[in-house]
Amino acid sequence: MSAFHRIAAPVAIVLSLTALPAWAEEDSITVKPSGRLHYDLASFDNDGRGTAERDDQDLRAAWLAVSGRFFAVDYKLEADFAGDEVIARDVYITRKFAAGTLTVGQFKQFYTLDDRGSSNHISLVERSYLAQALAPTYRLGVGFNGGRNGVFWSASAYSLESIDVWQTKGRAFGARAGYAPLREEGRVLHLGGALAHERYDHPGADGASALRVRPRVAGYFGDNSRLTLVDFGSGRDVDVDKYGLELASVHGPLSLQGEYGGARFDDGSQRGDIRSGYLQASWLLTGESRPYDARAGRFVQLKPQRAGGAWELALRYDTIRGDQHLNGQPDLRDVQAEAYSVGVNWYARKHFRVMLDWTDSRSRDRLADRTLDHTRTLAGRLQFDF
Repeated sequence: MSAFHRIAAPVAIVLSLTALPAWAEEDSITVKPSGRLHYDLASFDNDGRGTAERDDQDLRAAWLAVSGRFFAVDYKLEADFAGDEVIARDVYITRKFAAGTLTVGQFKQFYTLDDRGSSNHISLVERSYLAQALAPTYRLGVGFNGGRNGVFWSASAYSLESIDVWQTKGRAFGARAGYAPLREEGRVLHLGGALAHERYDHPGADGASALRVRPRVAGYFGDNSRLTLVDFGSGRDVDVDKYGLELASVHGPLSLQGEYGGARFDDGSQRGDIRSGYLQASWLLTGESRPYDARAGRFVQLKPQRAGGAWELALRYDTIRGDQHLNGQPDLRDVQAEAYSVGVNWYARKHFRVMLDWTDSRSRDRLADRTLDHTRTLAGRLQFDF
């Protein structure tokens, strides 16, 4: 499919749907278009180990969505048109009740503070290693979430398949909850945690994908620096138990957040463990406070208060470790990665942002006691959303 047809088709759908309210009863059918464009670039300073990364730039996200109300339910249909194939994101219907909101379809699962925030609102170009390696992201399932008086909660039962990735077989359930005793503008304290259990059916056999966790240590364009933390592909079913702890606060223009989590993988013959954590701080140099949604337990969109926009400085330390062994035997794998990042963001308008990050990442084989890769990355993003 040509790039023109990939863009023209969804635009035509949106234009058609916007005409629906003209003949529908008032408020029975509503349509609201939205979307985002992220143009990313990266320049690498490689060391002499492994295959060098190549400088690159590309349209990383070209999301288009329609959402609104269809009689008794709310809905959202969203897809990403940036790549060679159209990828479905949120595709669901919801119904609100007094106790919370029921969601059915494909949606981002409730796991980690870093992953629950939109990519439009995160303070650094890349999410943390914890979110990259352990967050289930978009999966088919049914979920229920709500919040009241600073307490937020969510739970879901989901397939390990998505609309586009059907080769991953299995089922799972998870829950996330927390409390924000402080939740006013400029004063936030967030406490949270998440648990999940996933069961992968025969990974690596009978047409099912192998179960491999391989985060991009040097960023989105750094495919040669991927680090394999665990690898299960023998065809035996794999049980995965995940956990995560969250802490965040906002004090005027300063925000702090940190998470620690992990997962245990077990197929009856082999066992693997992943442990990850990060510490992050951001300072809004122009005096704004990072906005927070207490009902969902996440940070949301910043609105600049000045005609010249808002400026933000962000810092993060990130680490992740994975090991794998046969039951009762020494480790087959024990690897670790860590990164230091500093970023500067200019929020020119509410819906337009420029990002620039510098990250120093290093990965290490702990069994061999040697450095596998050391890469420095200068990454940038031009972002527009509506």
